[in-house]
Amino acid sequence: MQPIVSIILPTFGRLHYLRQTVASVYAQSLRDWELIVADDGSDEETRAYLRALGADPRVRLLWLPHSGVPAVVRNAALREAQAPYIAFLDSDDLWAAQKLQRQVEALGERSGCRWCYTAFLRIDARGDPLPEEAERPWVPHQGEIFAQVVTSSASIRTPSVLAARQLIAQAGGFDEAMRSAEDYDLWLRLALLSDVAVIDEPLVYVRCHDDNHTREWQSAFAGRDRFLRRHQQLVDPARAALMRAERSRNALQLAATHARLGARGPMLRALWESLPYSWAYSRWWLGALRIVLRSQLPARVLEVYRERRRGMRAARSAR
Repeated sequence: MQPIVSIILPTFGRLHYLRQTVASVYAQSLRDWELIVADDGSDEETRAYLRALGADPRVRLLWLPHSGVPAVVRNAALREAQAPYIAFLDSDDLWAAQKLQRQVEALGERSGCRWCYTAFLRIDARGDPLPEEAERPWVPHQGEIFAQVVTSSASIRTPSVLAARQLIAQAGGFDEAMRSAEDYDLWLRLALLSDVAVIDEPLVYVRCHDDNHTREWQSAFAGRDRFLRRHQQLVDPARAALMRAERSRNALQLAATHARLGARGPMLRALWESLPYSWAYSRWWLGALRIVLRSQLPARVLEVYRERRRGMRAARSAR
């Protein structure tokens, strides 16, 4: 049977999560899928589990030398995909049983949309929702969402996306030069090519734990800067201006994170390197000044300030 959806699943160990992830695939109400598992050089125990999965004709296994670059692993699986739709799933995340069916139906009902994403819920290592999820803002953006992707106001997680295979091919797949933020880079290119449909329901469970690839926080800022800088050359002047302003904001966030960690040298370097494309923004100057001044304050003073701000936010939420 020709599959409707090719599921792209990269993995590197983490067998204790991988079993649950694969179980959520088999629990899907839409049965016409193929699962392409791209193994990035896992340990033998994980490989033995994957070889057992390979007995199912719907499962295909790719044995890759370890690269540690998600874009490389996902692209290898994309080249093997045969279905008209592509869905992405990471080896520690989970899907609700109706996830694929609801998305395929949504795209069938909206001919102008060639990709779709859903709301999501962040869970801990045990599978329980994180406490802060109760207050995390969520706004379902649909249609033409280029600006919302640029500013990250459209909250899209990789396992929540389903897209036409031809659209992903047209966009060029994942950028293999990026070690992080390669997913947002692709969403930006998809948004340039097609409207998007959204399902305003959490059909995806994104697991947060100590082994997450995204723990390499600096690479996320670097990847974001790369795709903002590169795509400025490919869009109209209005969109280019938006991306330039967002690139400046990204640099401020990087500098502020270094400052919070007490890394004064990297903080100053981040500000200096962003000066050539940020000097025209008054917000950047104010933000840079605030970051530098705060870095001079004693740690205890900063902690008192942060505690006071947390108390004020809690008081506002209680009203």
